[in-house]
Amino acid sequence: MAVGALQFLSIIFATIPILIYGGDTNHVYSPCSDTTVQRGDGFTFGIAFASRSSFFFNGSVQLSPCDRRLSLSSSNSQLAVFRPKVDEISLLTINASTFSPDSYGGYMVAFAGSKYAARSPPAFVANTTYTVTSFTLALEFKQGRLVNLYWKRDGCASCGGNSSFVCLNNQDCGIRTSSCKNQGGSVDCSLGIQVAFSGTDKHYSVFNSWYEVANLRQYSLYGLYANLRDSLTGQYSSIF
Repeated sequence: MAVGALQFLSIIFATIPILIYGGDTNHVYSPCSDTTVQRGDGFTFGIAFASRSSFFFNGSVQLSPCDRRLSLSSSNSQLAVFRPKVDEISLLTINASTFSPDSYGGYMVAFAGSKYAARSPPAFVANTTYTVTSFTLALEFKQGRLVNLYWKRDGCASCGGNSSFVCLNNQDCGIRTSSCKNQGGSVDCSLGIQVAFSGTDKHYSVFNSWYEVANLRQYSLYGLYANLRDSLTGQYSSIF
């Protein structure tokens, strides 16, 4: 995939520092290049949006969006690129004012690397009926090299019995897509992705941020960034 050929989304990026370390020593900025990192470095990864089948070669083998055999750059897809600081809890937000995930296949895959390509399983984001707006992504490293990305689900515990939410596949809380502002509704359906790190850096230091985010309830970071947008949970309780 030619990364530069995909349209970039409007994003907001914020972090919660767990500890303060030295400067960024990672000078690799492409999500399709290999690197090793230490605490305090920036780490670049991408999230591609497309149909679920677009992430599979010959309908059976999931490849990284960096793999040109997928031809994502010539299909109905979009790309967001992020560079969080290693071992900090981060809140990544994709602005939904001009972006409707259901218009681009409704699924997303997080990825990074080339020879050591890592990619997450496809995660459902939206269709014409439901939209999921909050996700937790764990980046797992071994001696500073990314080896895995995976979405952490809470089994719909965050739905909290609120009738505004719908539990999808016993793992995600969604709302009606028709309620989103970009569909004429009143809810800001910008995507919020909590990111944390696990494993070890290139100096064998253990990452701690995943243990921190595991103790936070779903949506908790939104309250800490009121300057970005109103709390999503506050909107959900009043739209139906």
